[in-house]
Amino acid sequence: MDGAVAAPVASGGTADGAARPTILAALDVRDLRSYAALEVEFGPGPQLVWGPNAAGKTSLLEAIVLLGAGRSHRTSSDGEVVRWGASLARVEGRLSRVAGTAADRSAATDTIEVALVRTASGARRRIRVNGVARRPAALSQVLRTVVFAPEEMLLVAGSPGLRRDALDRLAGQLTPSYAHDLATYGRALQQRNGLLRLIREEQAGRDELRFWDETFVEAGGAVVSERHRVLARLADPLARAHAEIAPEEAGLGALGLRYATNAPLLPGELPRDALARRLGETAEKEVWNGSTLVGPHRDDIVFEMAGRDLAAFASRGQQRTAILAFKLAELDVLTALDGRPPLLLLDDVFSELDPVRRGHLVRRIAELPQAFVTTTTLDDLDPALRSAGTSWEVVAATTGAELRGPR
Repeated sequence: MDGAVAAPVASGGTADGAARPTILAALDVRDLRSYAALEVEFGPGPQLVWGPNAAGKTSLLEAIVLLGAGRSHRTSSDGEVVRWGASLARVEGRLSRVAGTAADRSAATDTIEVALVRTASGARRRIRVNGVARRPAALSQVLRTVVFAPEEMLLVAGSPGLRRDALDRLAGQLTPSYAHDLATYGRALQQRNGLLRLIREEQAGRDELRFWDETFVEAGGAVVSERHRVLARLADPLARAHAEIAPEEAGLGALGLRYATNAPLLPGELPRDALARRLGETAEKEVWNGSTLVGPHRDDIVFEMAGRDLAAFASRGQQRTAILAFKLAELDVLTALDGRPPLLLLDDVFSELDPVRRGHLVRRIAELPQAFVTTTTLDDLDPALRSAGTSWEVVAATTGAELRGPR
Protein backbone atom coordinates (compact mmCIF):
# COMPACT_ATOMS: atom_id res chain seq x y z
CA MET A 1 0.00 0.00 0.00
CA ASP A 2 1.69 3.15 -1.22
CA GLY A 3 1.91 5.98 1.28
CA ALA A 4 0.67 3.89 4.19
CA VAL A 5 1.89 4.82 7.64
CA ALA A 6 1.95 2.80 10.83
CA ALA A 7 1.78 5.48 13.50
CA PRO A 8 -0.26 4.65 16.62
CA VAL A 9 -3.97 5.42 16.48
CA ALA A 10 -5.73 6.66 19.60
CA SER A 11 -9.11 5.10 20.27
CA GLY A 12 -11.62 5.75 23.02
CA GLY A 13 -9.26 7.58 25.37
CA THR A 14 -10.36 9.66 28.33
CA ALA A 15 -8.98 12.80 29.92
CA ASP A 16 -7.17 10.79 32.58
CA GLY A 17 -5.64 8.46 29.98
CA ALA A 18 -7.85 5.47 30.77
CA ALA A 19 -9.19 3.61 27.74
CA ARG A 20 -12.94 3.43 27.29
CA PRO A 21 -14.44 0.24 25.88
CA THR A 22 -15.57 0.63 22.30
CA ILE A 23 -18.03 -1.24 20.11
CA LEU A 24 -18.65 -1.68 16.42
CA ALA A 25 -21.51 0.80 16.07
CA ALA A 26 -22.04 0.63 12.31
CA LEU A 27 -21.00 -1.61 9.43
CA ASP A 28 -21.16 -0.89 5.71
CA VAL A 29 -20.36 -3.83 3.40
CA ARG A 30 -20.22 -3.72 -0.41
CA ASP A 31 -19.66 -6.72 -2.72
CA LEU A 32 -18.12 -9.04 -0.14
CA ARG A 33 -18.91 -12.73 -0.71
CA SER A 34 -22.70 -13.07 -0.72
CA TYR A 35 -23.32 -9.44 0.33
CA ALA A 36 -24.03 -6.99 -2.49
CA ALA A 37 -24.79 -4.16 -0.06
CA LEU A 38 -25.32 -4.02 3.69
CA GLU A 39 -25.69 -1.03 6.01
CA VAL A 40 -26.43 -1.80 9.64
CA GLU A 41 -26.05 -0.23 13.08
CA PHE A 42 -25.26 -2.27 16.19
CA GLY A 43 -25.65 -1.50 19.87
CA PRO A 44 -23.68 -2.82 22.85
CA GLY A 45 -24.07 -6.35 24.18
CA PRO A 46 -24.41 -9.70 22.40
CA GLN A 47 -25.42 -9.53 18.73
CA LEU A 48 -27.05 -12.85 17.81
CA VAL A 49 -26.88 -13.56 14.07
CA TRP A 50 -28.90 -16.56 12.94
CA GLY A 51 -29.95 -18.25 9.71
CA PRO A 52 -29.35 -21.36 7.59
CA ASN A 53 -25.92 -22.56 6.55
CA ALA A 54 -24.35 -20.70 3.61
CA ALA A 55 -26.72 -17.74 4.09
CA GLY A 56 -23.92 -15.29 4.96
CA LYS A 57 -23.42 -15.49 8.74
CA THR A 58 -19.73 -16.35 8.54
CA SER A 59 -19.18 -13.75 5.81
CA LEU A 60 -20.55 -11.09 8.17
CA LEU A 61 -17.95 -12.05 10.77
CA GLU A 62 -15.31 -12.14 8.03
CA ALA A 63 -16.12 -8.52 7.21
CA ILE A 64 -15.54 -7.59 10.87
CA VAL A 65 -12.25 -9.53 10.94
CA LEU A 66 -11.12 -7.53 7.90
CA LEU A 67 -11.59 -4.34 9.92
CA GLY A 68 -9.34 -5.62 12.70
CA ALA A 69 -6.70 -7.47 10.69
CA GLY A 70 -6.87 -6.19 7.12
CA ARG A 71 -7.21 -9.74 5.83
CA SER A 72 -9.61 -12.65 6.04
CA HIS A 73 -9.33 -15.40 8.65
CA ARG A 74 -10.88 -17.88 6.19
CA THR A 75 -8.56 -17.63 3.18
CA SER A 76 -5.11 -16.40 2.24
CA SER A 77 -6.39 -15.25 -1.16
CA ASP A 78 -7.94 -11.79 -0.95
CA GLY A 79 -9.54 -12.28 -4.36
CA GLU A 80 -11.86 -14.95 -2.96
CA VAL A 81 -13.48 -12.37 -0.69
CA VAL A 82 -14.64 -10.15 -3.56
CA ARG A 83 -18.19 -10.94 -4.65
CA TRP A 84 -18.49 -12.88 -7.89
CA GLY A 85 -18.73 -10.47 -10.82
CA ALA A 86 -17.53 -7.45 -8.79
CA SER A 87 -14.17 -5.73 -9.11
CA LEU A 88 -13.92 -4.39 -5.57
CA ALA A 89 -15.08 -5.40 -2.09
CA ARG A 90 -15.32 -2.69 0.56
CA VAL A 91 -15.96 -2.81 4.30
CA GLU A 92 -16.31 0.26 6.51
CA GLY A 93 -16.78 0.13 10.26
CA ARG A 94 -17.53 2.91 12.72
CA LEU A 95 -16.47 2.43 16.33
CA SER A 96 -18.02 4.28 19.25
CA ARG A 97 -17.73 4.43 23.03
CA VAL A 98 -20.03 2.48 25.32
CA ALA A 99 -19.33 4.59 28.41
CA GLY A 100 -19.71 8.26 29.25
CA THR A 101 -22.38 10.67 28.10
CA ALA A 102 -25.02 10.08 25.44
CA ALA A 103 -22.89 12.20 23.10
CA ASP A 104 -19.96 9.86 23.70
CA ARG A 105 -22.07 6.86 22.78
CA SER A 106 -23.33 8.39 19.54
CA ALA A 107 -20.01 9.86 18.40
CA ALA A 108 -17.55 7.88 16.31
CA THR A 109 -14.13 7.34 17.84
CA ASP A 110 -12.59 5.81 14.72
CA THR A 111 -13.70 4.83 11.23
CA ILE A 112 -11.95 1.94 9.49
CA GLU A 113 -12.17 1.23 5.77
CA VAL A 114 -10.75 -1.86 4.06
CA ALA A 115 -11.08 -2.26 0.28
CA LEU A 116 -9.97 -5.25 -1.77
CA VAL A 117 -9.51 -4.49 -5.46
CA ARG A 118 -9.55 -7.56 -7.69
CA THR A 119 -6.43 -8.06 -9.83
CA ALA A 120 -5.23 -10.75 -12.21
CA SER A 121 -3.28 -12.40 -9.38
CA GLY A 122 -5.82 -11.97 -6.57
CA ALA A 123 -6.57 -8.60 -4.99
CA ARG A 124 -4.85 -5.42 -3.85
CA ARG A 125 -5.65 -4.00 -0.41
CA ARG A 126 -6.42 -0.40 0.52
CA ILE A 127 -6.71 0.36 4.23
CA ARG A 128 -7.68 3.67 5.82
CA VAL A 129 -8.28 4.72 9.41
CA ASN A 130 -10.08 8.04 9.78
CA GLY A 131 -9.30 8.70 6.12
CA VAL A 132 -5.54 8.13 6.48
CA ALA A 133 -3.80 5.25 4.68
CA ARG A 134 -2.55 2.60 7.07
CA ARG A 135 -0.74 -0.71 7.01
CA PRO A 136 -2.65 -3.80 8.23
CA ALA A 137 -0.54 -3.97 11.40
CA ALA A 138 -1.96 -0.61 12.55
CA LEU A 139 -5.53 -1.94 12.65
CA SER A 140 -5.02 -3.98 15.82
CA GLN A 141 -4.39 -0.73 17.67
CA VAL A 142 -7.94 0.34 16.77
CA LEU A 143 -10.02 -2.85 16.73
CA ARG A 144 -8.87 -6.14 18.25
CA THR A 145 -10.81 -9.35 17.72
CA VAL A 146 -10.91 -12.89 19.07
CA VAL A 147 -12.45 -15.39 16.65
CA PHE A 148 -13.82 -18.77 17.75
CA ALA A 149 -14.78 -20.84 14.70
CA PRO A 150 -15.84 -24.50 14.23
CA GLU A 151 -12.50 -25.52 12.72
CA GLU A 152 -10.82 -24.50 15.97
CA MET A 153 -12.55 -27.41 17.69
CA LEU A 154 -9.58 -29.32 16.21
CA LEU A 155 -7.05 -26.94 17.77
CA VAL A 156 -5.65 -29.50 20.23
CA ALA A 157 -5.47 -32.58 18.00
CA GLY A 158 -5.58 -31.08 14.50
CA SER A 159 -2.70 -30.08 12.25
CA PRO A 160 0.17 -27.96 13.63
CA GLY A 161 -0.79 -25.25 11.13
CA LEU A 162 -4.02 -24.59 13.04
CA ARG A 163 -2.10 -23.94 16.25
CA ARG A 164 0.57 -21.84 14.55
CA ASP A 165 -2.11 -19.69 12.90
CA ALA A 166 -3.93 -19.20 16.22
CA LEU A 167 -0.73 -18.10 17.95
CA ASP A 168 0.34 -15.91 15.03
CA ARG A 169 -3.02 -14.06 14.98
CA LEU A 170 -2.66 -13.28 18.67
CA ALA A 171 1.00 -12.27 18.31
CA GLY A 172 0.10 -9.87 15.49
CA GLN A 173 -2.39 -8.07 17.74
CA LEU A 174 -0.01 -7.90 20.68
CA THR A 175 3.01 -6.75 18.65
CA PRO A 176 2.25 -4.89 15.40
CA SER A 177 5.78 -5.52 14.03
CA TYR A 178 5.20 -9.28 14.22
CA ALA A 179 3.18 -9.31 10.98
CA HIS A 180 6.13 -7.75 9.14
CA ASP A 181 8.57 -10.32 10.54
CA LEU A 182 6.24 -13.17 9.63
CA ALA A 183 5.75 -11.84 6.08
CA THR A 184 9.50 -11.32 5.64
CA TYR A 185 10.13 -14.86 6.82
CA GLY A 186 7.50 -16.20 4.41
CA ARG A 187 9.14 -14.46 1.45
CA ALA A 188 12.59 -15.72 2.43
CA LEU A 189 11.21 -19.25 2.82
CA GLN A 190 9.62 -19.12 -0.63
CA GLN A 191 12.85 -17.89 -2.23
CA ARG A 192 14.93 -20.50 -0.40
CA ASN A 193 12.66 -23.31 -1.51
CA GLY A 194 12.81 -22.13 -5.12
CA LEU A 195 16.61 -21.98 -5.01
CA LEU A 196 16.90 -25.38 -3.34
CA ARG A 197 14.91 -26.95 -6.16
CA LEU A 198 17.17 -25.27 -8.73
CA ILE A 199 20.28 -26.43 -6.84
CA ARG A 200 18.95 -29.99 -6.79
CA GLU A 201 18.48 -29.77 -10.55
CA GLU A 202 22.01 -28.26 -10.88
CA GLN A 203 20.62 -25.02 -12.29
CA ALA A 204 21.92 -22.83 -9.43
CA GLY A 205 24.85 -22.79 -7.01
CA ARG A 206 24.71 -23.16 -3.23
CA ASP A 207 26.37 -19.78 -2.73
CA GLU A 208 23.17 -18.17 -4.01
CA LEU A 209 21.45 -19.24 -0.78
CA ARG A 210 23.54 -16.91 1.39
CA PHE A 211 21.45 -13.77 0.91
CA TRP A 212 18.16 -15.52 1.66
CA ASP A 213 19.71 -17.49 4.51
CA GLU A 214 20.55 -14.25 6.31
CA THR A 215 17.00 -12.90 5.90
CA PHE A 216 15.54 -16.29 6.83
CA VAL A 217 17.56 -16.51 10.05
CA GLU A 218 16.91 -12.92 11.17
CA ALA A 219 13.16 -12.92 10.47
CA GLY A 220 12.71 -16.51 11.62
CA GLY A 221 14.53 -15.80 14.86
CA ALA A 222 12.26 -12.79 15.49
CA VAL A 223 9.16 -14.93 14.83
CA VAL A 224 10.26 -17.66 17.25
CA SER A 225 11.24 -15.15 19.94
CA GLU A 226 7.85 -13.42 19.76
CA ARG A 227 5.99 -16.73 19.84
CA HIS A 228 7.82 -17.60 23.06
CA ARG A 229 6.90 -14.21 24.55
CA VAL A 230 3.23 -14.70 23.66
CA LEU A 231 3.18 -18.17 25.22
CA ALA A 232 4.66 -16.69 28.39
CA ARG A 233 1.88 -14.07 28.49
CA LEU A 234 -0.75 -16.76 27.96
CA ALA A 235 0.51 -19.09 30.69
CA ASP A 236 -1.28 -17.66 33.74
CA PRO A 237 -4.54 -16.62 32.00
CA LEU A 238 -4.76 -20.07 30.37
CA ALA A 239 -4.27 -21.91 33.65
CA ARG A 240 -6.83 -19.65 35.39
CA ALA A 241 -9.42 -20.09 32.64
CA HIS A 242 -8.99 -23.85 32.70
CA ALA A 243 -9.38 -23.95 36.49
CA GLU A 244 -12.54 -21.84 36.13
CA ILE A 245 -14.11 -24.14 33.54
CA ALA A 246 -12.95 -27.53 34.86
CA PRO A 247 -11.67 -27.32 38.45
CA GLU A 248 -11.57 -31.12 38.78
CA GLU A 249 -9.30 -31.47 35.73
CA ALA A 250 -7.16 -28.53 36.84
CA GLY A 251 -6.65 -30.29 40.17
CA LEU A 252 -4.69 -32.96 38.29
CA GLY A 253 -2.33 -30.42 36.76
CA ALA A 254 -2.26 -26.98 35.15
CA LEU A 255 -3.09 -26.61 31.47
CA GLY A 256 -0.15 -25.20 29.55
CA LEU A 257 1.32 -24.66 26.11
CA ARG A 258 4.76 -25.90 25.04
CA TYR A 259 6.65 -24.68 22.00
CA ALA A 260 7.90 -27.69 20.04
CA THR A 261 10.65 -26.61 17.66
CA ASN A 262 12.93 -28.32 15.17
CA ALA A 263 15.65 -25.85 16.17
CA PRO A 264 15.96 -26.30 19.96
CA LEU A 265 18.22 -23.87 21.76
CA LEU A 266 21.58 -24.97 23.07
CA PRO A 267 22.95 -23.21 26.18
CA GLY A 268 23.62 -19.56 25.41
CA GLU A 269 21.90 -19.62 22.02
CA LEU A 270 19.28 -17.21 20.72
CA PRO A 271 16.56 -18.48 18.33
CA ARG A 272 18.37 -16.96 15.34
CA ASP A 273 21.58 -18.80 16.37
CA ALA A 274 19.73 -22.09 16.66
CA LEU A 275 18.18 -21.60 13.21
CA ALA A 276 21.57 -20.82 11.66
CA ARG A 277 23.10 -23.92 13.27
CA ARG A 278 20.26 -26.16 12.11
CA LEU A 279 20.49 -24.83 8.55
CA GLY A 280 24.09 -25.98 8.49
CA GLU A 281 23.19 -29.38 9.93
CA THR A 282 20.43 -30.01 7.40
CA ALA A 283 22.10 -28.46 4.32
CA GLU A 284 22.71 -31.71 2.43
CA LYS A 285 19.26 -33.10 3.19
CA GLU A 286 17.63 -29.82 2.12
CA VAL A 287 19.30 -29.97 -1.30
CA TRP A 288 18.24 -33.59 -1.66
CA ASN A 289 14.62 -32.73 -0.79
CA GLY A 290 14.55 -29.39 -2.58
CA SER A 291 12.87 -27.69 0.39
CA THR A 292 13.62 -25.99 3.72
CA LEU A 293 13.40 -28.55 6.53
CA VAL A 294 13.77 -26.34 9.62
CA GLY A 295 12.22 -23.08 10.78
CA PRO A 296 9.12 -21.70 12.49
CA HIS A 297 6.92 -22.83 9.57
CA ARG A 298 7.46 -26.40 10.83
CA ASP A 299 7.20 -25.73 14.58
CA ASP A 300 4.24 -26.72 16.74
CA ILE A 301 2.45 -25.60 19.90
CA VAL A 302 1.50 -28.47 22.18
CA PHE A 303 -1.37 -28.38 24.70
CA GLU A 304 -0.17 -30.12 27.86
CA MET A 305 -1.60 -31.01 31.25
CA ALA A 306 0.61 -32.41 33.99
CA GLY A 307 3.37 -32.73 31.39
CA ARG A 308 1.31 -34.89 29.03
CA ASP A 309 0.25 -34.04 25.48
CA LEU A 310 -3.53 -33.57 25.46
CA ALA A 311 -3.76 -34.73 21.86
CA ALA A 312 -2.52 -38.17 22.93
CA PHE A 313 -4.78 -38.88 25.91
CA ALA A 314 -7.54 -36.27 26.38
CA SER A 315 -11.18 -37.04 25.68
CA ARG A 316 -13.14 -34.93 23.21
CA GLY A 317 -14.70 -33.04 26.11
CA GLN A 318 -11.31 -32.37 27.72
CA GLN A 319 -9.95 -31.09 24.42
CA ARG A 320 -12.89 -28.71 24.02
CA THR A 321 -12.37 -27.47 27.57
CA ALA A 322 -8.74 -26.69 26.70
CA ILE A 323 -9.76 -24.89 23.50
CA LEU A 324 -12.36 -22.79 25.31
CA ALA A 325 -9.78 -21.95 27.98
CA PHE A 326 -7.38 -20.84 25.24
CA LYS A 327 -9.99 -18.47 23.78
CA LEU A 328 -10.83 -17.00 27.19
CA ALA A 329 -7.11 -16.55 27.84
CA GLU A 330 -6.84 -14.67 24.52
CA LEU A 331 -9.58 -12.32 25.72
CA ASP A 332 -7.75 -11.70 28.99
CA VAL A 333 -4.34 -11.11 27.39
CA LEU A 334 -5.70 -8.62 24.85
CA THR A 335 -7.81 -6.82 27.46
CA ALA A 336 -4.73 -6.45 29.67
CA LEU A 337 -3.01 -4.36 26.98
CA ASP A 338 -4.99 -1.20 27.74
CA GLY A 339 -8.19 -2.24 29.51
CA ARG A 340 -10.24 -2.37 26.29
CA PRO A 341 -11.75 -5.84 25.75
CA PRO A 342 -11.49 -7.17 22.20
CA LEU A 343 -14.52 -7.91 20.07
CA LEU A 344 -15.45 -11.58 20.48
CA LEU A 345 -16.69 -13.31 17.33
CA LEU A 346 -18.25 -16.75 17.86
CA ASP A 347 -19.05 -18.57 14.63
CA ASP A 348 -21.59 -21.35 15.27
CA VAL A 349 -19.68 -22.96 18.17
CA PHE A 350 -22.42 -23.13 20.81
CA SER A 351 -23.82 -26.30 19.29
CA GLU A 352 -20.39 -27.90 19.78
CA LEU A 353 -20.31 -27.26 23.54
CA ASP A 354 -22.15 -28.99 26.38
CA PRO A 355 -24.36 -26.93 28.75
CA VAL A 356 -21.61 -26.47 31.37
CA ARG A 357 -19.10 -25.09 28.87
CA ARG A 358 -21.80 -22.97 27.25
CA GLY A 359 -22.57 -21.47 30.64
CA HIS A 360 -18.96 -20.38 31.17
CA LEU A 361 -18.88 -18.79 27.72
CA VAL A 362 -22.17 -16.99 28.29
CA ARG A 363 -20.87 -15.48 31.54
CA ARG A 364 -17.80 -14.15 29.74
CA ILE A 365 -19.88 -12.76 26.90
CA ALA A 366 -22.05 -10.91 29.43
CA GLU A 367 -18.93 -9.13 30.74
CA LEU A 368 -17.93 -7.82 27.30
CA PRO A 369 -18.98 -4.49 25.78
CA GLN A 370 -20.03 -6.35 22.63
CA ALA A 371 -19.85 -9.80 21.03
CA PHE A 372 -21.12 -11.36 17.80
CA VAL A 373 -22.55 -14.88 17.92
CA THR A 374 -23.75 -16.83 14.87
CA THR A 375 -26.00 -19.87 14.94
CA THR A 376 -28.33 -21.76 12.62
CA THR A 377 -31.11 -21.53 15.18
CA LEU A 378 -31.59 -19.39 18.26
CA ASP A 379 -32.66 -22.55 20.13
CA ASP A 380 -28.99 -23.58 20.24
CA LEU A 381 -28.18 -20.56 22.40
CA ASP A 382 -28.42 -20.31 26.16
CA PRO A 383 -31.75 -18.70 27.25
CA ALA A 384 -29.86 -16.09 29.28
CA LEU A 385 -27.90 -15.12 26.17
CA ARG A 386 -31.05 -14.90 24.06
CA SER A 387 -32.73 -12.62 26.58
CA ALA A 388 -29.69 -10.31 26.83
CA GLY A 389 -28.84 -10.22 23.13
CA THR A 390 -30.12 -8.49 20.00
CA SER A 391 -31.20 -10.97 17.30
CA TRP A 392 -30.52 -10.55 13.59
CA GLU A 393 -31.68 -12.93 10.87
CA VAL A 394 -29.53 -13.55 7.78
CA VAL A 395 -31.62 -14.28 4.70
CA ALA A 396 -30.33 -15.39 1.30
CA ALA A 397 -32.10 -13.21 -1.30
CA THR A 398 -31.80 -13.02 -5.08
CA THR A 399 -29.91 -9.73 -4.79
CA GLY A 400 -27.54 -11.07 -2.15
CA ALA A 401 -27.55 -11.82 1.56
CA GLU A 402 -29.69 -9.59 3.77
CA LEU A 403 -29.55 -8.93 7.52
CA ARG A 404 -32.96 -8.43 9.12
CA GLY A 405 -33.56 -7.26 12.64
CA PRO A 406 -33.25 -6.48 15.40
CA ARG A 407 -35.57 -8.99 16.95
